[in-house]
Amino acid sequence: MSMVKQTIDVDVPLRNAYNQWTQFEEFPNFMEGVEDVTQLDDRHCHWQTKVAGVRREFDTEIIDQLPDERISWRTVGGDVRQKGVVTFQRLDESHTRVSLAMDMEPSGMAEKAGDALGVLDRRVKGDLKRFKGFMEEHEHETGAWRGRIRPSDAADAPPTPTDAPVREGPGPMRTPDPGSMPSRGQESWPLPGEPGDPGLR
Repeated sequence: MSMVKQTIDVDVPLRNAYNQWTQFEEFPNFMEGVEDVTQLDDRHCHWQTKVAGVRREFDTEIIDQLPDERISWRTVGGDVRQKGVVTFQRLDESHTRVSLAMDMEPSGMAEKAGDALGVLDRRVKGDLKRFKGFMEEHEHETGAWRGRIRPSDAADAPPTPTDAPVREGPGPMRTPDPGSMPSRGQESWPLPGEPGDPGLR
């Protein structure tokens, strides 16, 4: 497995930075090798990528999403094994620190060679720099979803009465932010490799 951690400071308010990251279908605008992202439902996306000349399609599942704090995900099915978390920290009223941690298993010869040369680390660093440029150029997010997804809502977690409803907030993804705020004080999702990390499925 390859662990990558990168951080960047973005000159926009915390709310704007977080809201934009919830617009997964906009990822091709700043993520290298991402050709298309299709939102399947609140928790799942279908990805089409081309990295080192190799095309792949796979699905991701959001495991933990807490507005203005973090979004955690993992791949489900297919031959792409990846998990990660992006966190958001308010520096002041107009600056936000965005940190991205990813754990990925290279699955092909080109990816393994690139991993040995630090290509993934540079690509993630470049993605964050392009996100910063995208946000600072546009100043405002293209949309927002302020709902809550708890780790207990993951596919391998047994449902309990206290889990329902697991989503809080209005409507589907990619809709304008109505200004609603979810509850705080929820459990924290560990970074890849930290104690409590459930690992890849």
